[in-house]
Amino acid sequence: MHARLIRRVLLIFGILSLTILIGTTGFVLIEHYSLFDAFYLTLSTITTIGYPEPRPLSHTGQVFNAFLMVFGVSGVFLSVGAMTQAIIELELQGRFGERRKKKMIHQLQDHFIVCGYGRVGRNASLEFQRTGAPFLVIDRNDQRVTKAMHAGMLAVVADATQDDSLREAGVVRAKGLIAALPSDAENLFIILSAKAINPQLTIVTRASEEEAGEKLRRAGADTVLTPFSMAGRQLADVLLRPQVFEFMDFARSNIGSGVVMEQVRVAPGAQVTAKTLGELQELRRSGVLVLAIRKQGGETTFNPPPEFAISAGDVLIVMGERANLQRLEKILTT
Repeated sequence: MHARLIRRVLLIFGILSLTILIGTTGFVLIEHYSLFDAFYLTLSTITTIGYPEPRPLSHTGQVFNAFLMVFGVSGVFLSVGAMTQAIIELELQGRFGERRKKKMIHQLQDHFIVCGYGRVGRNASLEFQRTGAPFLVIDRNDQRVTKAMHAGMLAVVADATQDDSLREAGVVRAKGLIAALPSDAENLFIILSAKAINPQLTIVTRASEEEAGEKLRRAGADTVLTPFSMAGRQLADVLLRPQVFEFMDFARSNIGSGVVMEQVRVAPGAQVTAKTLGELQELRRSGVLVLAIRKQGGETTFNPPPEFAISAGDVLIVMGERANLQRLEKILTT
C-alpha cells in the first residue's frame, strides 16, 4: 500500500509539473511574457484563483488559456482526488489491519511470546516460524516490528515490561515466553510480570552478566542462557574436542535435507503406552532414531535399548525426517 501511495504521489507530481511547464512555455511563446509572469499566470489558472493577467491576452492567448483551464484544472482536480483516495485507503487499511491483528492475537492458544526482536529474538522467531509454531513478537521499536511483519510474522509495538502489554499478547493462554531484551533489568521485569499473570508459563531468557543469571532464575525464569559463557565453552570445545564439536554442530544445523531433532511427549491414554521401543513398528519402518528418553521423574536414559518400556508423560528425544517424526508424534499422542 505504501508503494502504491508513493507511485500516486510521483504521478501527481509529474502531471502538475507537466501542466505548469506547458502553460509557462505557452505564455512565453504566445504572449512573450517573462518566465516568472508566465509561471504565475499558469499557476493562478490551474488553481482557479484567477488573478488578472500581467497584460491583456491576445485571441491566440485566450484560446490557449481556455485549453489550459479545461485540461490543467481537470488534471489538478484528478490529482487531488487520487491523493485523497490513497490517503483514505491507507487509513482504512491501517484500522482494519490493526483490528485483524488483534483478532489473530485473541485467537492464539498455547503460543509463544518473543519479547524483543533484536539479534536473539529475531533468530528465535525464525526458528518458531520454520517449525510452524504459533508465536507473537513484541517490541517497542516500530522499525523492528515492521521488519518482523515483512518477514511474515505476527508482531505488535508494545512495551513487554508492562502488565497490560503481556495481557494483550495473551500471556494467560501462552505456552512459553522468551525474554530477549538487551537489558537484564528489563528481562527481570518481564519475568516478574509474566509469572505473576501466568504462574504455569515456561520462561526462557538470556543474561548479559553472569551475576544476573541467578537473579533471573529466582524471579521465575525456567532457563537462563548466558551467551558469553556458552561461546567460551564452545571455543574451548573446538580446541579440546574438535570432532565432538563438529558432530554436535552438524546434528544441530546440518543433519541433512528435512532431517531434524525433535522431542515428542507420550500422551496419557496413547495406544503405545506400556509398549517397548522394539514393539513400535513405526520406528523401524521410518528409520527414526531415539537418542534419549526422559521420564516424568527427571531421569534420562541415553540410547535406550529395544526393551525399554514407554509410559505416559515420557519425552522422547528423536532424530529423523520431519514427515516421519510427524507420523510418530501422531502415534504417541493418540
